[in-house]
Amino acid sequence: MRQLTTEDLKILEVDLKNHFPQSLQVYGCIVQLNRTGQRADPVSVFVDLWPDYRVVLIKPEIRETGDLFKDLTVFSKNDVYLRDLLAQTDVIDWKMYICLAAELHHEKMLEFVAINRDVPMKKEAVCFKLVLREPSKCSQIDSLSLKLSSLNESHLALVNSTWKFGCEHSKVMIKNMILNFPSCCVLDEDDRPVSWILTYPSCALGMLYTVPEHRGKGYAKALVTIMSKRLHSQGYPVFCFIEEKNQLSYRLFTSLGFTEEPDYKASWFVFNDF
Repeated sequence: MRQLTTEDLKILEVDLKNHFPQSLQVYGCIVQLNRTGQRADPVSVFVDLWPDYRVVLIKPEIRETGDLFKDLTVFSKNDVYLRDLLAQTDVIDWKMYICLAAELHHEKMLEFVAINRDVPMKKEAVCFKLVLREPSKCSQIDSLSLKLSSLNESHLALVNSTWKFGCEHSKVMIKNMILNFPSCCVLDEDDRPVSWILTYPSCALGMLYTVPEHRGKGYAKALVTIMSKRLHSQGYPVFCFIEEKNQLSYRLFTSLGFTEEPDYKASWFVFNDF
């Protein structure tokens, strides 16, 4: 195993483009890391070989309990390479709670690793990956009629309370997202957020939410459009993950030009109890 340097990460960012769409989530993490540095989201990036890597593993730094909520993200060119890394190296502490973001097709192999490591595993979520390749085709939004802002730390409790996976420990991750990565919200007349969208450390758009009494006003559509164009203009990839059962969000994003990667599904696998 090799931990990559700052210069290595720049080379990796360029090369990961050759492996889209499978590498997009790891690519987004590397883009954020190269733009914001370790101050935003301290991680270590490992490869099995360099420069002819076959597996990339992004491991969050654990400073407090809430950091366990952050994903351990992997890209592998095939099952065998990832299996060997997980089964034969100690890059992961298998006694800790682990949330691993990986392709769905790795599931059977991960079950094998979990059995051999004698740890429980469950599949937490399965999502479609939707990518926006041409943000210029997004609908034109009259943002002048909206009172827009970025989220700030005072909005942490609100965002956490409305997120499906929100809990006391997720506050650390959401606080990091609000403080360090792009976000956008619609404010009411009292400057309270009534609709918002955030960016994950992988660059993926997420946590889109509108409070019930303000739904049907086009806020979600406006926020997705605004954020997509902003990210694209700054050189970030524009994509999101939509859970299989969330047809409302799926229809919203596809209506704005996002397209599904039909041969790819992102999954989150949890090992051990939190």
